[in-house]
Amino acid sequence: MAFTPQQAILELGDAFYDPVTAARFPKTILRFRNDRAATEVGLDGLSDPQWIAHFGRFEPLPGGLQQPLALRYHGHQFRVYNPEIGDGRGFLFAQMTDARGRLMDLGTKGSGQTPWSRFGDGRLTLKGGVREILATEMLEALGVETSRTFSLIETGEELQRGDEPSPTRSAVLVRLNHGHIRIGTFQRLAHAHDVENIARLAAYVLRHYYGEEPGNDAPQRLLGHVAARTARMAGRFMAAGFVHGVLNSDNINVTGESFDYGPWRFAPSWAPGFTAAYFDQTGLYAFGRQPEAIYWDLMQLASSLRLIVEEEPLIEAMEVFPETFQREVAEAMLWRLGVVPRGAEQDRPLVGAIEAALAASRASIDRFFFDGFGGTLPADYGEPFAEVRAQLAQYAPRKPRDRPYWSDPEPCAMLIDEVEAIWARIAQGDDWTLLHAKIAAIRRMGEALG
Repeated sequence: MAFTPQQAILELGDAFYDPVTAARFPKTILRFRNDRAATEVGLDGLSDPQWIAHFGRFEPLPGGLQQPLALRYHGHQFRVYNPEIGDGRGFLFAQMTDARGRLMDLGTKGSGQTPWSRFGDGRLTLKGGVREILATEMLEALGVETSRTFSLIETGEELQRGDEPSPTRSAVLVRLNHGHIRIGTFQRLAHAHDVENIARLAAYVLRHYYGEEPGNDAPQRLLGHVAARTARMAGRFMAAGFVHGVLNSDNINVTGESFDYGPWRFAPSWAPGFTAAYFDQTGLYAFGRQPEAIYWDLMQLASSLRLIVEEEPLIEAMEVFPETFQREVAEAMLWRLGVVPRGAEQDRPLVGAIEAALAASRASIDRFFFDGFGGTLPADYGEPFAEVRAQLAQYAPRKPRDRPYWSDPEPCAMLIDEVEAIWARIAQGDDWTLLHAKIAAIRRMGEALG
């Protein structure tokens, strides 16, 4: 498709962002370009030098925003309200329409300091960029709606970090997102009792991300949409065995698209207490508590919208979350198993049996879905899986095991040891072959899942 630039964000006005200038980097070495994503927004025809000019030096795209914008927001961080955050090491670089007609953003990470950097250097470690590539590629393949790592360029600076060996290499990342409006964007306006701009932002989100015109019921309609989308995200996280790690309200996109990956992990087994972040000492964002955490963030959006609408319709809008979450967990699990859903009520016993069996056996989540694809478990899945086997007998296969992937000795997985091994090759010998091989393997799995 042809590149179709947009500047919708300017409708909101300068109360929502600060024009900024990108950092100037000593080097711009292209390490990853996502041509599959670029094709969907008409940017796949860029040469490598053009790519670096736009996504390493941030020369404006034709017809796009003429200056990057650091977006303003607040948020609860581990349930503590913080009014001093915003885009501190990133900005909105461009907007465009994708092949599905959706408004999309290109946002950055590691692009330099902004008014919201506080004491940070505004930079991103190369390791952090590599980890984000792996997270987004894996989640996309597993059916989770996620931002996509669009570009990673090494920048030639040595960074000091307290939680990893330093000095370490630096990079600037560009992500493709269905918007960068966060729950925390609404919270900032509510904190200032800015009812006019809350209404303006609600109308913007409805119009550009949900295809609806605002009206008197705009706040509750918006909340209902966000509740459904975030419930879907929570359900898909569980079926993927994914732990985001930092589900603060400033990290929850109102389109329900997962983004902003820091200390993420994939759980090796169904362990509800499994955490991704070493600093999550209370397990607030542990694997099994993610739906609760996302719902709590949703309540902060409802609280912000309370300034422009009565409470009762917001309570009603929130009620969509639990049912949608249960349905999405079931649909995502059955999709990974390659069987046809039978309906919300009929699918519940199978989902419960899967969760119980995985928890009791401590079996690998990835191995279970790999072995069971098509609806038949191998004989060596013993007593803990007896009920799963009985329930699966009632399901028709959605897709046969007719791709070479299903003959592999092991499933494609993304556990922390492999992440560290991929990074070690890059750090020690500038060897990128493991990373590129892993991306190819992940995409092969995604194609096999269908």
